[in-house]
Amino acid sequence: MGPSVTPSVLVCQFLFFVCLLSLKGINGGWLHAHATFYGANQSPATLGGACGYDNTFHAGFGVNTAAVSGALFRGGEACGACYQLMCNYRADPKWCLRRAVITVTATNFCPPNNNGGWCDPPRQHFDMSMPAFFRIARQGNEGIVPVLYRRVSCTRRGGVRFTLRGQSNFNLVMISNVGGSGDIKAAWVRGSGGRSWVPLHRNWGANWQSSFDLRNQKLSFKLTLVDGKTLEFFNVVPSTWRFGQTFSSRSQFS
Repeated sequence: MGPSVTPSVLVCQFLFFVCLLSLKGINGGWLHAHATFYGANQSPATLGGACGYDNTFHAGFGVNTAAVSGALFRGGEACGACYQLMCNYRADPKWCLRRAVITVTATNFCPPNNNGGWCDPPRQHFDMSMPAFFRIARQGNEGIVPVLYRRVSCTRRGGVRFTLRGQSNFNLVMISNVGGSGDIKAAWVRGSGGRSWVPLHRNWGANWQSSFDLRNQKLSFKLTLVDGKTLEFFNVVPSTWRFGQTFSSRSQFS
């Protein structure tokens, strides 16, 4: 028989597990931050920014999006992550809408200005799309509001989407409409001419690259999210694919 496990050890293991979940932030407690909005232009083509989604409707996110400060952006790893936000009515009853809550997707980066700006590290800040901002703050406010936020799971319609870009043996895959935690930790591709998964490397934002000639092959993908969940998407791309096309899978993270 193996060594016995004391109740105190079990408690410690349980507390470690709880702390780990808290660090990952999914459905965790509310944290303090601030929010602004950028521009009056609601064109979805202007909201994809540093994640490279181009059109946030095409990517499955609509206009409920935000650029996040570096403390949240994590070098692009946060692209596709979902945050639930509420304006902190107790801190600012003049401009905050009481009990209003919205879920936004991180699609852009709010850069620091290194002069005490709201997106300077280590501040946690959301520069929201205008439609999203005025779901939680009063019209007429063009300033900064205090918010409470927490990470939540993303609910998406349809499957994960793969947009193929590049040329010859340079493949750039933009991955969007990802459910679950929404943010991708690692990705792989496998052509029908091979037997093994080939790692993809993050080029920037939601764009992942490989340097193998995958033309005229059916393509499968494997994704691991930041929360550790992994899904395989077999033959989601037909062998007749061309650069510039988007293919939607039948599978989705829950």
